[in-house]
Amino acid sequence: MKLTGRTAIESALSLVGERLAHADEPCAIVVLGGAAMNLLGIVDRPTIDVDVLARSDPSGAIHPPDPLPLALRRAIAAVARDQGLLEDWMNTTAAGQWRFGLPPDLVERLEWRTFGSLRVGLVGRRDLVCFKLYASADQTGPDSVHVRDLLALGPSDEELEWAGEWVRAQDASPPFQNAVAKVIDYVRDARR
Repeated sequence: MKLTGRTAIESALSLVGERLAHADEPCAIVVLGGAAMNLLGIVDRPTIDVDVLARSDPSGAIHPPDPLPLALRRAIAAVARDQGLLEDWMNTTAAGQWRFGLPPDLVERLEWRTFGSLRVGLVGRRDLVCFKLYASADQTGPDSVHVRDLLALGPSDEELEWAGEWVRAQDASPPFQNAVAKVIDYVRDARR
């Protein structure tokens, strides 16, 4: 079952936070993608998962999330079972981004929310533009959820240029570079 929007995501995260509180195992994670966009109020749409980009330590530093702490994995599994969510409704697939690097100063733009004993850092809007532009280059066209999300973010020309520089550094292949340029042009045209 999908997370149907902001309220469903908040409810699922609260249930995880309650289980962590009961286990006396506080955790802090950083999320991006559709879940972050929902929680930031940029969109209110279904999403199949909560993409975990990082874990955070008490100092506020972030680290690759794998493996997620055992208590968190157990809480995620219990909430999936109890709420009829997909087994991997919260996952670390997005953590592969650590191999290529994160947008500069991402940590400084995180917006933190608390759900019981679960602290969730939401990737900031400027960084979401980067990640959504990157994802849009793989799934171009107006029907792509990533392109629709990028349009919902309403990036300025300056933000598109900044994000474009970061995204282009991820993959130097001509087809990817062309796809990035095509998405940037599409977003600019859609704003007019």
